[in-house]
Amino acid sequence: MLVLAGILAFLMRNAEVAMLFIGLLLAFVLTHIGLAARPVRSALVARLGEKGFQAVYSLISILLLGGAIFAYRGMEPYPLWVAPAWAWPLCSALMLIACILFAGSLTPANKGLAGVPVTERPASGTMRITRHPMMWAFAIWAFVHGWLSGSLPTLLLVLGIGGLALLGAAHQDHKKRQLLGATWARYEKETSFWPLGAQMKGVQPWSALWPGVVPVLAGGALWALLTFVHPAIMKAPMVPPWGVLA
Repeated sequence: MLVLAGILAFLMRNAEVAMLFIGLLLAFVLTHIGLAARPVRSALVARLGEKGFQAVYSLISILLLGGAIFAYRGMEPYPLWVAPAWAWPLCSALMLIACILFAGSLTPANKGLAGVPVTERPASGTMRITRHPMMWAFAIWAFVHGWLSGSLPTLLLVLGIGGLALLGAAHQDHKKRQLLGATWARYEKETSFWPLGAQMKGVQPWSALWPGVVPVLAGGALWALLTFVHPAIMKAPMVPPWGVLA
């Protein structure tokens, strides 16, 4: 009860900016899902064309998320917990995994990417770990930053982004089933929504956890860059490995 009372008092102190932040975040989530719904998307593509739809979709997402981040930065921190010291190197390692998944999601092996055909060829790369590596990269990012921050505004922000990523992954599966039928069903059988799910089910070997040289090198480079510039991003603290080397 004391925690709830504190949260309500915090929201009241920051009422104007909190309402703007929450409203923009909800709008970002709802429009992201709503515009991607098949009837809405089809109607907009018919009017705007595929490239026009993608441009409008991206612009709306950028404006709403950018506005939510701007409002977020105007809110005072409200810490709910303090992460232990050992969480920092652990979360840095999790972010390395997220970066490798993200890098792997941008290769032609990702059959969920627009324009990549779903063929009879078996899953490869990070898709053998999860068929939604990009979405899980965002979800891991959300978990890491929510845990390390422990601040209410940050938790709201990362819950919106992480929740949207996983909802988007589930929606993509649903849409692909409708569009591709048995072809996507076969692909789903040899992959998994959840990371390591295919290994747990025995449809992929544990050796498949090695995603390939390109995702590892590209993801490692991205991780090194992001951890290096971390202090310059939204006034964030220095993180391992740079905090250890400093």
